[in-house]
Order: sequence, then C-alpha cells, then structure tokens
Amino acid sequence: MQYRRLGNTGLKVSEISLGSWLTYGGYVEEQNAAASIEKAYDLGINFFDTANVYMRGEAEIVVGKALKRYVRDSYVLATKVFWPMGDGPNDRGLSRKHVIEQCHASLKRLNTDYVDIYYCHRYDPETPLEETLRALDDLVRQGKVLYVGVSEWTAEQITEAVHLADKKLLDRIVVNQPQYSMLQRYIEKEVLPVSEKHGIGQVVWSPLAQGVLTGKYKKGEKAPEGSRAAQENYKGLFGLLTDENLDRVELLKEVAAENELSLANLALAWILRQNNVASALVGASRPEQMEENVKASGVKLSEETLARIEDILR
Repeated sequence: MQYRRLGNTGLKVSEISLGSWLTYGGYVEEQNAAASIEKAYDLGINFFDTANVYMRGEAEIVVGKALKRYVRDSYVLATKVFWPMGDGPNDRGLSRKHVIEQCHASLKRLNTDYVDIYYCHRYDPETPLEETLRALDDLVRQGKVLYVGVSEWTAEQITEAVHLADKKLLDRIVVNQPQYSMLQRYIEKEVLPVSEKHGIGQVVWSPLAQGVLTGKYKKGEKAPEGSRAAQENYKGLFGLLTDENLDRVELLKEVAAENELSLANLALAWILRQNNVASALVGASRPEQMEENVKASGVKLSEETLARIEDILR
C-alpha cells in the first residue's frame, strides 16, 4: 500500500480507503462489514470513512466497533454532518447547533474521543458560512476534530470558505470529497484547479461508478442478483448505468487486459494519476473485494494507455 499527503497537510492516508455508504449498517451484515474493515487494515489501508446519516448512525456504530481493536493513532477516521438526523427544524444543515451536537453524537457512536476529518456533507445556503466555519474551528481547538473538509462543494463555495477562514483566522478546509470516476469527471474543470491552488486534497467517492467500472453489468442483461443495481432503490445507479457507458466499459476491459489489470484496478489507477487525489474511497461487502482493490495502489499507467482511455471516454 502506498500513502499520500492529504493536500498540503502532513497527514498521510492510504491511496485506497474504505467507506461505508450504502453498505455498513444497511444491507451488509455486521459480521461481513467487520471482516472487510479487518481485511482492509491488514492490507495497509489506514483511512476509514463514514457519516452520521448513513443508516441514521448505524454505520458509525458498526465502523466504531470494528476499529476498536486497533490502536487509535494507527488509522485515520472521517465522518460527516449536514443531512437530516431527525424531524425537527434544527436536525439538519450546518448551523452551529447542528454541527456541534452531531459531532458529539458521532463521537459517541464511533466510541472515540476525536475524528481525524470532519466533513460538511453538502453546502448549506441557509446558514452563514462564518457560523459554520467558526463552529468547526471550535471543534478543532477542543481536539474533537483534527482536520476540516467539505463534500460536493462547488469551486466558488470552496474559494469563499478559504478566503473567509483566512480573513477571520479560522481553521482552513484541507480536503474535499467529490464524486469522481472515469464516468463522472465534472471536478476536472474548476474544482481540481481551485483545490490545487489552495492546498486542498481530494478523497473521491464512487471511483468505480457504483460498480459499473467493475464490469459486472452487461448491456442487455439483467443486473446480477445481489448487486446494487438489482435493488429497487438503486436501479439505474444514479444515471451511470447506461448503454453508452456499458459500451465504454467493454472497450476499457481490453485496455485493462493489455495492462494485466482488472477493470476495477485500471479505473482506480486512472483516478490516482491525479496528484491532487489523496485517496480513492471504495466500498466492500466482502473482504475479498478489498484484496482486489488494493492492487491498484502504486500502479502507474503509461502515457499511451492514458491516451487510449481518454479516446474511449470521449
């Protein structure tokens, strides 16, 4: 396993990290979830990601319980705040009240004294940005949060937050968590350049495009039983499961085979070609999936291979 600095910080995270969205506390049994975390740790993954909203806190409980066997300073733990955690008017967003209360609740569920990274899960237009940044700064000063991040913020929102933090002498954003894959590349135009300018690293989610870039879905065929696309709530995989994308996948399989890589490892190595990407966040419902995914760490794709991939994606 190779490790990278998170933006301009001194924190080093594994190139492949393990997330818990749509898995832990949900359709993956706790035993399998714990086994996947254990396997990831044994393979050198030191970065584990969750959020308060995943199964309304259940994912945090599962992750916290599984990580309890390890020395706390041996891994990096991230969680998030923004989405509704109740039915009340203050049970959502990035108000000082919600940010502080949900941090305390997350720490309790994770059974830890601090989280390494605390993300604003989305931008909150209903809360003054300074209120949010000051609440996060207080949590950093109290030692409950070590680094502050955002997820799915625009380049303009990131820039505003950086400038305001500098002006008010508040703790800066150091990491962004966007969706990024061969099939979803919107961050390349503005988010990546702005992040590089301000020393903000990327920890990207859905690098395998909800499983489409594993090659398990075939054009004209029914989704495999037990796969995410076979579930009623996730049919179409958020617009990624299209005939056009499946055509691309077939061509990408040829490139992967020529490079003696699985399609998933080709997709992950392609993500990691970006120096601003600190880690690719994968999910796992079985331990053996982690064994496959970590093989992408350290893989360098040739310029010729990258050019072929670009032609296919274009």
